[in-house]
Amino acid sequence: MTRSENTGSIDAAAAAAAEEGTSSQRNLTRWQYGLLFALGLTYTAFHLLVLNVFPIETWSFRILHVAGALVIGFAIVAACTPPAEQRRRRWALELIPMVLTGGLALYALGTVALAHALRAFQGLDAQSMPPWLFPSFAWALVAATVLGILFAWVFRPRSDRIGWYDWSLMAASLSVAGYLLFHLAALQFRAGVLPTQPDFWVSVAGILLILELTRRVAGMALVVIAAVFILYGFIGPWLPGVLEHSGYAADRFFTYLYTDNGILGPTTAVSSTYIVLFIAFAAFLQASKVGDYFVNFAFAAAGRARGGPAKVAIFASGLMGMINGTSAGNVVATGSLTIPLMKRVGYKPRSAAAIEAAASTGGQIMPPVMGAGAFIMAEVTGIPYTELVIAALIPAVLYFASVYFMVDMEASKLGMKGLPSKDLPRLGALLRQVYLFAPILILIGALFLGYSVIRAGTVALMSAVVVSWLTPFRLGPMGAARALELAARMSIQLIAVCACAGIIVGVIGLTGVGLRFSSMLLSVAENSQLLALVFAMGISVLLGMGMPTTAAYAVAASVVAPGLVQMGVQPLVAHFFVFYFSVISAITPPVALAAYAGAAISGSEPMRTSVTAFKVGLAAFIVPFIFFYHPTLLMQGEWWQIAQSLVTSLVGVYLLAAAAQGWFFGRAPWLARGLLFAGALSLISGGLITDALGLSTAAVLLFWQLRFARGRGEGTPAASSEAT
Repeated sequence: MTRSENTGSIDAAAAAAAEEGTSSQRNLTRWQYGLLFALGLTYTAFHLLVLNVFPIETWSFRILHVAGALVIGFAIVAACTPPAEQRRRRWALELIPMVLTGGLALYALGTVALAHALRAFQGLDAQSMPPWLFPSFAWALVAATVLGILFAWVFRPRSDRIGWYDWSLMAASLSVAGYLLFHLAALQFRAGVLPTQPDFWVSVAGILLILELTRRVAGMALVVIAAVFILYGFIGPWLPGVLEHSGYAADRFFTYLYTDNGILGPTTAVSSTYIVLFIAFAAFLQASKVGDYFVNFAFAAAGRARGGPAKVAIFASGLMGMINGTSAGNVVATGSLTIPLMKRVGYKPRSAAAIEAAASTGGQIMPPVMGAGAFIMAEVTGIPYTELVIAALIPAVLYFASVYFMVDMEASKLGMKGLPSKDLPRLGALLRQVYLFAPILILIGALFLGYSVIRAGTVALMSAVVVSWLTPFRLGPMGAARALELAARMSIQLIAVCACAGIIVGVIGLTGVGLRFSSMLLSVAENSQLLALVFAMGISVLLGMGMPTTAAYAVAASVVAPGLVQMGVQPLVAHFFVFYFSVISAITPPVALAAYAGAAISGSEPMRTSVTAFKVGLAAFIVPFIFFYHPTLLMQGEWWQIAQSLVTSLVGVYLLAAAAQGWFFGRAPWLARGLLFAGALSLISGGLITDALGLSTAAVLLFWQLRFARGRGEGTPAASSEAT
């Protein structure tokens, strides 16, 4: 694989990523493309300036953050996939809906603009405004929002331009922000307590807009869950047991959700700061081709090894997945390159897709970025970010070691070889460009030197620009502008997801259902702490199915983690427990989004692929239980205890991989696989006695396999292929 060919493949992967993440994404042309470019550039630059130079009031910043994402999102993502062939528009049918919806949207936008103008030029406050102004504004806004969402489905969209219905939704998004900013001081006191009718209708319109954009960019799963939680806010009085609550008036309920207890709360706090910043960092790496260097380096380092492309997928997906924040999106971005190559060297389509899915999902638990999960955890728990990164190190090493061992054993079992040297980048040439790793190293170094996360991310972003000057892809002013616009596009999905997750978090806080789940966990734990953990695992995985990692963890942290803390678990351990299971829901059947994305590329059957991905990522289902009982895996303890846990756990995940693959220096029969699994659990658990038991089991099995499996000829690739 030549450098140019590899770069071309990566570009194709990036295009496929965009297509997979949002298949209804538009490719705008002419002046609309220029407008979107300007909006994206302004949006990202605004965030970087506010975070580093010109801070503004928190609510104002988050309101503008959500509004900007809604405007850009409705511009670039259609309500459904545009038809391949554009049919002649039937303007006669669209004229009346267009005039009605557009007129209402323009009236709402013009009315709120008038209010701001009267305040700016005549000094009028909200009480001095004409009495008809805000009531009529609210009705027009809600009507424009509902009609815009409806007509976006009735009239098929075009792929190269923004539909009039989406212009209406963009105007409605600006109107919501304009109203909230105008009444900001009053809303901070009266929202959710004594709201006005316009407050209520504006909140309803804002929530509808967020749900619609979330549906467009992330699918129906999260929208359905949010809708269930909203419904729960009203039907609580008729529900049994722990689900019962007294119920809420609609105006109090919806206005409460649009405060810093809900949409403008912790999830949006993270998306408006860390997520935008680190996606901008990733965009600059991509624009300067430094991201391509990571993949090239992985190919040069591991491509020649047996099953080389699979090992490349582990390294490359781990590096890129920790930054881009989505498991399924990372599968498509790197899997479009690695999955065909895995199939080429002998992996079955199902295995190739599963390996890529497991590796990409693991990127979400990979320090220092952890797909934005660490930032939400720091926001929710108050634990310093650097402490979270250190705690995440050993579990991440164990996960990727486990995946690597499984890949290597399957390659050995099937007698695979690596890629020919002529198809790979030259390692010597890449080593001379090792300075391209500088942005990642600067990020890590700045964090541990005591810089804030925002300042460290900004320094790393600037270093990506500087490093690009040492490559043929130097970022000048125009290149930096493209990177800023790309960052806005890349961040829309996560921003919408975080805002939608804020709705769920708001309902949980208002109804107190999280505390009730905590009480349920406590009652279960009185009989069996292990059963309580299994129950917590099930809830975390269930909440995460079909949802992006960020939203899955945000919801699980509100529902499950408090119960574990009440059981006496350290907050760090409790939140890592639910975080891991929220992440690996992406490879957990029956709804395994990362595995399904890989199956679409490899052409394998999705459900079987998800089962295989579950097997490849098996360590991630065991490790959280171990660090619950033995927190040394989270760097909690003396250095010698941590070192012992690391070494024995690495041996344990090797045995775990051997048990899953049925290969331990030769084909392992079912009895040996059972003993390997028991030895793996003993070694990972971290106690001195269990470590001794696990090592003894491994030594006996090793002697047996070397003596008898090799003696039967089962240790050779040819024999193993026949056995398989």
